Amino acid sequence: MMRKPSLRKVGRRAVLRGRDAATIAEFEARLEAQAALIREQAASLAHSQKIFDRASAAARIGVWQCNLADQALQWTDVVYDLFDLPRDAALDRGEIVKCYTAASAAELQVRRSKAIEDRTGFGLDAEIVTAKGNRRWIRITASVECEDGVAVRIFGMKQDITEEKILADQTRYLAEFDVMTGLANRSQFQSKLSGLTACDNDRPALGALLLVDLDGFKQINDTFGHVVGDECLKEVARRLEAACAGVELVSRIGGDEFAVLVGMQLDLAAISELARDIIDKLGKPVDHGGRPLKLGASVGIAPFEACTPSELLVRADTALYQAKSAGRNTFRIFKATDTIGMRNPRAA
Repeated sequence: MMRKPSLRKVGRRAVLRGRDAATIAEFEARLEAQAALIREQAASLAHSQKIFDRASAAARIGVWQCNLADQALQWTDVVYDLFDLPRDAALDRGEIVKCYTAASAAELQVRRSKAIEDRTGFGLDAEIVTAKGNRRWIRITASVECEDGVAVRIFGMKQDITEEKILADQTRYLAEFDVMTGLANRSQFQSKLSGLTACDNDRPALGALLLVDLDGFKQINDTFGHVVGDECLKEVARRLEAACAGVELVSRIGGDEFAVLVGMQLDLAAISELARDIIDKLGKPVDHGGRPLKLGASVGIAPFEACTPSELLVRADTALYQAKSAGRNTFRIFKATDTIGMRNPRAA
């Protein structure tokens, strides 16, 4: 016969079963708490990812990486969009590089190779032509990831900066060019003059400065108004550029005053011939609704001879004053024996 367990043993087993149940319940509670935490973290991560994706799309910033062993690329959606590629398109780095302009591709190769060699990173503003033929500027930032001192991966961000680039170019244009005529403005002229007169191994790049002042412009402006006067200035700029092909700079430095910087390639005889051509071209009537408007030009020439930019300007201005005093529609060349004097700015 089987012996019945004693009451003490039965009680002990019941206690153990109770403890096991409590332990299991405790474990289950812990697992549920961990699961809840994981769900909460997953939801938070998904929310953060959504915010990142929206911010990335709004800022036109995408993330990329390239495995250096096989050059395999991985992109986020925005990078596909930057290159106008479908988001499931196969990525071949050799083909992607072809989207960069020649200059940008060359610079990218130099900086990328250097960063991999030095195990650092680089930044670059590059121009691309997308799969749809759109021209864009992108800002690339890159870092190199290493394992055991060996570069294995390069990764970073690409951002669309096309609008920023256009705005910067427009700002630069306004800072350096005369909006009405499209010629270089006084600021660019002064900068160029300073650069050309700076001696490099005692061999300056500047041959001469020509100041061109219109004759008869004030009468046209006063008689027909500023709109007609502006059209005359635009035509003068076109003719002046045509006459001065190959010079260092043609600029508008005042209301009806222009400056031409000539390089060392022209001797004094050639510069004199250039002045005659300028006077001839600007002396031809400007058509205004079938009515010819007569303009003229006086030119002052200052050959560069070891002087400061301001001194060269004074010399050219002195020669210009002499040309106007000689009856206008002519030119004069400054000589070292000339008396320095400023012309009357109202004499037009």
